[in-house]
Amino acid sequence: MGINRPSQRKHDDLHRPDRVGPECQRRATTILDINHARPIKPASPGSHRRFPPRDFQARHRYPPLFLGRSALRRKRTRARSRNTVPTHPPSRLDKMKLVLFAHTPPPVHGQSLMVQLMLNAFGGDCRRKTAQAGPRQLHTNTYGIEVYHVNARLSHDLPDVGRPRFAKIPKLIFYCAQAIWIRFRYGVTAMYYVPAPPRRAAIYRDWIVMLLCRPFFKTLVFHWHAVGLGAWLTQQATGIERWLTHRLLGRATTAIVLSRFNQPDAEVLRPGRIFVVTNGIPDPCPDYASNLAAKRANRASHLQRLFQTRTSATANSTQPSETVHVLFLAHCTRDKGFFDAIEGVRLANARLAADKTRVSFRLTMVGSFLRADEQAEFEKLIGTIGDASWLRHLGFISEPEKWALYREADVFCFPTYFAFEGQPMNLIEAMAFGLPIVTTRWRSIPEHIPSNYPGLIDPQRPDQIATALLAVTTIDGTRFRQIFENQFSVARHLKDLANAIKAD
Repeated sequence: MGINRPSQRKHDDLHRPDRVGPECQRRATTILDINHARPIKPASPGSHRRFPPRDFQARHRYPPLFLGRSALRRKRTRARSRNTVPTHPPSRLDKMKLVLFAHTPPPVHGQSLMVQLMLNAFGGDCRRKTAQAGPRQLHTNTYGIEVYHVNARLSHDLPDVGRPRFAKIPKLIFYCAQAIWIRFRYGVTAMYYVPAPPRRAAIYRDWIVMLLCRPFFKTLVFHWHAVGLGAWLTQQATGIERWLTHRLLGRATTAIVLSRFNQPDAEVLRPGRIFVVTNGIPDPCPDYASNLAAKRANRASHLQRLFQTRTSATANSTQPSETVHVLFLAHCTRDKGFFDAIEGVRLANARLAADKTRVSFRLTMVGSFLRADEQAEFEKLIGTIGDASWLRHLGFISEPEKWALYREADVFCFPTYFAFEGQPMNLIEAMAFGLPIVTTRWRSIPEHIPSNYPGLIDPQRPDQIATALLAVTTIDGTRFRQIFENQFSVARHLKDLANAIKAD
């Protein structure tokens, strides 16, 4: 019992600072050099500081400090056979792991498109890349974020978005279980989530997600795309709804909003910090400066000369009229301004005809109907207009066709008053193509429009739409292109978004 075996004495010596000799010190430094590329100086003899530090096992993968040469060789051989490395390379030490709990298209709308952009820019879902390429090829993005995507798609098309259905509940629970599994399987402690607009079914969905998932994640990032939840909580929500929303969604780590107008929605729930990050898209018109800028300027000058001679009563009646192409691109709903745009263009053409001007507007409507009654109303309207040659509806089109329509258009018209309008993607796209814009003083839209701009109107005012169309048609839209480059570039958006997510 009292015999101290040599192997036991050797083990004890390694953990006694006052009995570590030069050879053992060199051996310890070598092992730490292999594993961590940074030697840790052993404690000096006589000190009472434990060597290694107590938090060594929490910061490094190997539980024992001294493995011995043979044990270390065996461990490294097993690691190579699994196509892994013993420890993470230095470039991974500052990377953040993030559960992206949001769906990508379909259905196609602004929020799902921005989630898809974020997922692609941050390197895609790490789980899929692990299976396809191995862990050595995972870390190719420069934003320092590893994304683990939970594609929480509950709706199969746009009309189904926000609609309550019991069939969505099992799907939602499955997505939550998937996020929790990722938490423990990959050690992810941060979660990204997009809160709902002020619709009860959507808010109840957020309650379920936060109730099941929030206890497992240390960091919670909310990205507010919709508008109006703060006002709904203070004005319309019942007492129990208000209490549950504050309890389950309140005090998030970080809140990201699209503009200053959106900040009150986040402030109501008292997050730790708030960042304003505008949307951004890849440039759909990279050749604007070389090809399109001169065309826009020449077109504006030409139309200005035509409008200056619009009161001429002696003009030749056989002279062909000039057509100004107006583009409306959005969901074909009343609150997106679909019917207001039609009435506004009709009034503008009536004014031009009264002035005997050889200029007329032609309106192109692009988008799908979400409600059958509004589609029936549009078809009835076409029958009552009479000559509807100035109006055409194309429905849903492909992306190349959409970019071609932006190039051909002279004015972009979007008189929205949609209750949950955040930062419309179609306005950003129109700015990228240097189009003059007619839109409403609604939500955060005026923040990105120049002051005293004649194309900014009140909601539900077709007469103002007609006046604005006549005013902005002769304006060169180059300043909107500059706004796009300064505020809505994809590089700026992704950089600001990554910094907000990783903020300490």
